[in-house]
Formats: sequence, C-alpha cells, structure tokens
Amino acid sequence: MSKIEKRLERLQLLANHEHLFACPLCSHPMKVAQHKSFLCQSGHCFDFSKHGYMNLLTRPYKTMYGTPMFAARQQMSASGLFEPLISRISEGILHKMQPSLNILRLLDAGCGEGSHLTSIQQKIMEQTKIAPLGVGIDLSKEGIKIAARGTSNTIWCVADLARSPVMDRSFSVILNILSPSNYAEFHRILADDGIVIKVIPESHYLQELRDALHQNTERDRYSNDKIRELFKHHFSSMEIKRVTYSVLLHKEQLQHLVQMTPLSWGASEDLVQQWMNQSQATITIDVSILYGRKA
Repeated sequence: MSKIEKRLERLQLLANHEHLFACPLCSHPMKVAQHKSFLCQSGHCFDFSKHGYMNLLTRPYKTMYGTPMFAARQQMSASGLFEPLISRISEGILHKMQPSLNILRLLDAGCGEGSHLTSIQQKIMEQTKIAPLGVGIDLSKEGIKIAARGTSNTIWCVADLARSPVMDRSFSVILNILSPSNYAEFHRILADDGIVIKVIPESHYLQELRDALHQNTERDRYSNDKIRELFKHHFSSMEIKRVTYSVLLHKEQLQHLVQMTPLSWGASEDLVQQWMNQSQATITIDVSILYGRKA
C-alpha cells in the first residue's frame, strides 16, 4: 500500500468515526472536510497530516521524547520484550468486556509510538475475529508519526491528554501503559460500563539497568504506592495483577533498551557504554496492571 493509499484509508477511518471526536478548543462535534481537515461547528480547523495522523494540539509543545527514543521502543516491542504483558492485558479486556466485544473501542492515552495498542488489537482480533477500533493519543508528534506508519484499525492523534479531543463516554477501554494519567478526563471519556487499565512499574522493573547506571543513588529504588492509592481513590471495582518475568537480551537489544528509557538520562557515559558493550544480559520486567471502573 502506497503512502497516499494509507493516508486515504486512515482519513476514511476517521470519517467513519468522527462522531467520537470533540474539538479540543470548544468541545463541539467535529467532521472531516474536503478530504484533508477536521472542522468543528465553531469553525476551528485541524489538518490531517500527510503521514496519516491528526494533529489536534491547540498550541505547539516540546517534549523530551524524540524520534530515537520512540524508534528504540518500537524495536524492543518488536523483539517481544513486552509480549507477556500485552497478552495479560488482552486477556483482561476479553474477560471483563466479553458482552460488549462487538462494539469495543480502545483509547490508548499516552500511546507513544503505538506498539502496545497495535499489539493488543491484534491479539483481540486473533482470538475473537473482531477488529476493535483503536485511538492512540500522545503529546509527542515524533511518537505519533512512527505509530502512523503501521497498518491497523487505528486513528492516531497528536493531542493533549488534559484536553482530550474525544466525546464524553465514548470509549469502552482506556489504556494507560507506563504513562502519566489524567483521571478527570478518564472519567469523562469512559463509557459507563467501561474499564480503565493502567500499567505501573514495580520495584524490580528494569532493575539490572538501574543497578548498572544508578546504583547507590535515589534512582536505584522507588515505589509506586502513591500512584496505586490515587487510582483506588478514583475508580471502584479495583483489581491488581502483577506481571513479572525476565528476558535475555543480546547486544543490539541492550543498546535499544538504553535508548528507549529515561533511565539513561543523567547517567555516566562510561556506565552507559559498559552496559551497551555487553554481549548479552538478562533484564527484568516487573509491572502491575490496575483495572478500574467508574464508581
């Protein structure tokens, strides 16, 4: 499929689901116009990128996350680093949303380069033959640009989570994977019978890398107890599933791992090089999946 064909396919997908979107400036409904723009009834206009995504930011933002970081994350996702986690999330969605799978709509809030959302959609489709609609939003244009290169039943948007450009109660599942949250917006966006799935790192997440780069510093250990308690405060029917496993990585993967995480920021260059020059190393993934519903 050519870039033009992919862009037109994405634009048609957006047109088919334009009723889900709201203007980030005035919250009015939006419509696709002239095969290139997204307009609201107040006249606010947003352009559809030639790369196949919507830019719905109301002002420019500069993030610390650049193309090399997102490209490295995509490489690590493709290597299977997060596959057990993605499988558990997908199983949770299938179990908890079973009666509503035929109208399943997923919003990935803070989707980065889109690998997690795409993988979850694929796993659900493999098991149910239903292709759930996905919408991925992130503040980083660099991440969304990479996400839009893929082929999936997904609408990608550069957008501010604090002013999410979607209608009230429009999504049955909100994904928030290793990313900041906005619980007020999650409550507004989530369907009354929907679920929020938040993934947080636990104490041994990437422990080997943290030990190598930040041993005996404040970045060597941390706790997410406050994040867990805040989630419990905002959502009921709380359930927590911890997922812990180890993966053997080879030299090229170790380099991608360093590039994909802020853990390398501020670390000694010598320590970073020592880590990347290993022929192989084992890395630990240790996270908790938090499931919640509206009170």
